[in-house]
Amino acid sequence: MRLGIYGGTFDPVHYGHLIAADQFREQCELDQVLFVPAGKPPHKQTREITAGKQRVEMLKLAVAGDPRFGVSTIELDRDEPSFTLDTLGQLRREQPDAELYFLMGADSLAEFPTWREPARIVELAHIAVANRGRSVPDPGPVGEAIGVDLASRVTVVEMPAVDLSASDLRARVGSGRSIRYMTPRAVEEYVRTHDLYGC
Repeated sequence: MRLGIYGGTFDPVHYGHLIAADQFREQCELDQVLFVPAGKPPHKQTREITAGKQRVEMLKLAVAGDPRFGVSTIELDRDEPSFTLDTLGQLRREQPDAELYFLMGADSLAEFPTWREPARIVELAHIAVANRGRSVPDPGPVGEAIGVDLASRVTVVEMPAVDLSASDLRARVGSGRSIRYMTPRAVEEYVRTHDLYGC
């Protein structure tokens, strides 16, 4: 089984996330993409993040009815900050026969040498990078920085530029503007019903 691991805060999930997930699935020939909402992301501790339970509920609404997508609370179930290394290690133990693909954007690949034990991450999973309409950093120098032949472990996924961001959706809701057609209707209704983002 080829399993894609797609991490992020998903606060809220939007069509940009879903389009990327589907392109990863198709181009990497994945059996399933698992959305993994972050519990306590170490790089975003300065911002208040919506409760994990609500982010999970929005994700489940967004992918409902599509068995190719799943949602995992593996990082939300931890008390400590969420590190990719720990998540992949746990998934490897739980699903030893699965071929793991860690899914990221081009910006994340550029920052990859600053992550916790990036060489170990590459041992645990293939790396799939979405270009999102922009150039992808050469994996050669990135690999050299972490002492790994990264070029042989990276798959570049072509996808159109989708100018959507969770921060923009939160700002739009907070100022009373519409997020229709930017996120699934069920997620939009959830945001409104639960008074999220200052609506």
